[in-house]
Amino acid sequence: MIEKNRVAAPGSPDRALLDALDLARLPRHVAVIMDGNGRWAKQRHLPRVEGHRAGAAAVRDTVETAARLGLDALTLYAFSTENWKRPQAEVSTLFTLLKEYLRREFRTLAENDIRFRVMGRTDGLDATVRSALDLALEATASCHGMVFSVALNYSGRAEIADAARRLAREAAEGRLDPESIDEEAVARRLYTADLPDPDLLIRTSGEMRISNFLLWQIAYAEIHVTPVLWPDFRCRHFLEALVDYQRRERRYGGVSASDAPAPGAPPAPAALEA
Repeated sequence: MIEKNRVAAPGSPDRALLDALDLARLPRHVAVIMDGNGRWAKQRHLPRVEGHRAGAAAVRDTVETAARLGLDALTLYAFSTENWKRPQAEVSTLFTLLKEYLRREFRTLAENDIRFRVMGRTDGLDATVRSALDLALEATASCHGMVFSVALNYSGRAEIADAARRLAREAAEGRLDPESIDEEAVARRLYTADLPDPDLLIRTSGEMRISNFLLWQIAYAEIHVTPVLWPDFRCRHFLEALVDYQRRERRYGGVSASDAPAPGAPPAPAALEA
């Protein structure tokens, strides 16, 4: 059972949002596109890297809130394959901040039974970054609570291409019948093979795009866009997204209960053929 006092203090605005939630209908997996660090810094006449530095507090607060709510999985989009186009100094600072975060937080993750994982083409990362990732991966390998994933050097299209390459290799080696390849076969070869698909995708900063993130997995995810810039994103904003999620009716391509024909009603006319 979730201890609400560990998520938000009684009487606080966060607690009012928490009390509005149906804790039995929380999403299993929430994915977040963390956007707006640069604009946050620009508004304050600071270097862009200060926005990334401030964003670390939002990461900590979001991971803590999601874990205390008992979510199965939280995935944060930290660095895309396209982000290599940014100035080298900014890229270097981003990875320095990542290493600092991992070295500072891996014990806290382990103590709270949070399993850390990384997805993306990590072989393209610097050895010092991979070492910091390995430290957190090893420290939390035996944890059984929420799975906290970070997408690094990640591209949704590249992930699908990697899955297709695995399928092609297995078929060429005679270990897989090409005729047996279905959606489940593809899903088992994605970076998220052992995770449920995201139920909710949150994007900060108000941008209305998914930026090549989890393209396969978010096929039926609800999308919540907030104007809040990532460094300002806190528990209340996460709870607002969950409340918004629970207001939606998830139909997965079907019809809502209110649109379903009444018992005994005549069938709807067939669609005209093209």
